[in-house]
Amino acid sequence: MGQKDSVGAPANDRASVQKLRTRRHAQVLIIGGGINGVGTFRDLALQGVDVALVERGDYCQGASGASSHMIHGGIRYLENGEFRLVQESVTERNRLLRIAPHYVKPLQTTIPIFSTFSGVLAAPMRFLTHKQGKHTERGAFLIKLGLSMYDFFSRDGGTVPRHQFRGRKRALAELPRLHPGIKYAATYFDASVHNPERLTLDVLQDGEKAGGADSHARASNYVSLVSLGGSGTPGTPGTPGTPGTTVQLRDELTGEVFDFTADVVVNTAGAWVDLTNEAMGAASSFMGGTKGSHIVLDHPELLAACNGREIFFEHTDGRIVLIYPMGDRVLVGTTDVDADMAQDAVCTEAEIDYFFDLIGHVFPDIPVGRDQIVYSFSGVRPLPKHDATQPGFVSRDYRIERRAAADGAVLSLVGGKWTTFRALAEHLSNDVLAELGMERKVSTAKLAIGGGAGFPDSEDGVQRWIKAHMSAGRDAARVTGLLTRYGTRAEEVIRFLDGAAAGEQDRLLHSTRELSTRELEFMAAHEQIGHLVDVLIRRTSLAFRGLVTGELLNEVADILSGPLGWDAARRASEISHAQEVLQRFHGVRVHSLVA
Repeated sequence: MGQKDSVGAPANDRASVQKLRTRRHAQVLIIGGGINGVGTFRDLALQGVDVALVERGDYCQGASGASSHMIHGGIRYLENGEFRLVQESVTERNRLLRIAPHYVKPLQTTIPIFSTFSGVLAAPMRFLTHKQGKHTERGAFLIKLGLSMYDFFSRDGGTVPRHQFRGRKRALAELPRLHPGIKYAATYFDASVHNPERLTLDVLQDGEKAGGADSHARASNYVSLVSLGGSGTPGTPGTPGTPGTTVQLRDELTGEVFDFTADVVVNTAGAWVDLTNEAMGAASSFMGGTKGSHIVLDHPELLAACNGREIFFEHTDGRIVLIYPMGDRVLVGTTDVDADMAQDAVCTEAEIDYFFDLIGHVFPDIPVGRDQIVYSFSGVRPLPKHDATQPGFVSRDYRIERRAAADGAVLSLVGGKWTTFRALAEHLSNDVLAELGMERKVSTAKLAIGGGAGFPDSEDGVQRWIKAHMSAGRDAARVTGLLTRYGTRAEEVIRFLDGAAAGEQDRLLHSTRELSTRELEFMAAHEQIGHLVDVLIRRTSLAFRGLVTGELLNEVADILSGPLGWDAARRASEISHAQEVLQRFHGVRVHSLVA
């Protein structure tokens, strides 16, 4: 779920919506295309369930795309006594490193520590009473205890090294730009996901392909739920005698409204769960999400200071924050403030000041300015309703709420986080299968995700893969980019690139060497591109790294216009829409003269 769109209807008829209109009944309809909804879609499709999914924006556009790009066990959840969640999170972290190695990578993480015994008395009270109380800094003793417990949870099937402690001298030798007042540094490993949007797309496509040519799984972005109940138009679902719950869906790109029925409706709309339930005529008050923002910096000095590690620490207000090198950029986050669902989630000037302050807390001699920000993003976490005085202490665990509906049931997902999406999807799918009177056929625990299947397990293997897929018109840098973007699914893309019609030749764009004309055509044909901005933010990382230019906007719009049926007016509106989204929601100002 995400910001609403205002661009006019496309000239072509989207195949994804056509599949919904052609077959307007499913055993299960999932509302919401974040990672948890998409994960549930994949799981159910693999069980042979007739399942459909709709997302009002683009896939992974809401909270799933506004994450800290971490796959982690949640060491701080130990303090809340959430041992089940930590155990599940660590297990799923290790599992994702194995089944999605193309996107999920080990992440070395260092915690700078400024005291030894601070917080020893306050932490047990938080643990026993689950009340926050006055903030007290966590010292080395507590952090050592927490990391030892963390290692314990990782002992079975662990794929990352155990933690290490360093005294001040050794810590500063490894990270000399750290605050000279530190007493210790603790280093441990979690995992990162540099392409959460593409991982979500891989999970979705796994679901669509489950069952091969006979698959009934279908999904569409830019389709919203309007209301419960149908139009009653003769010959369509919603008329008397039609089984299941009837809802009205709207194609957000054309405005068309049509009826759809399902035996079970699954509400995975994230922070919008309550609003979605209200649209279905059963208002709820399950959610109490908090807003989290991040900034991305082009800052070589700060990047070098991190020395390839995430710096993960407690800021002066008790909030756990991070400075995270990603390629040649640095991600800084995150805030945790109560969200106003009536307002768009955007990174504010006050949050930027907070980020600069936290950088100074651990790297006091590294100046940072607003001119070094190349991108910002913000999302609303799908947290349960709470009365916590410090939002950071709100549980990140999840639960499933059920209510009966006409001829069916509605299941609402409350909570959930990126790391546990596979286990959560399995849990939610099991509940759905029980509603349908079906049994599980397949486990996803060891099933490779998308381009993770057959992904090389060593750097030598990666280099061999790259060399094997080079050609006269495709050098090592280009193949590396394709492997990074698609995993081993890059083979399918390469076949498409090489399958140009006689007289047609693939070429790299003038505005970037990271995309070609045929690759954009592949995205248009296979990745449900609804808007120009989808390519910039969620099919590539060009916007994230601050690489969007006016020339790029015009060139990509030109190439997409053919396969997507955009006329001159639509092309111009897409460029304007991309500029608006990038500036309003991501702090990126791109000037472009629409040709």
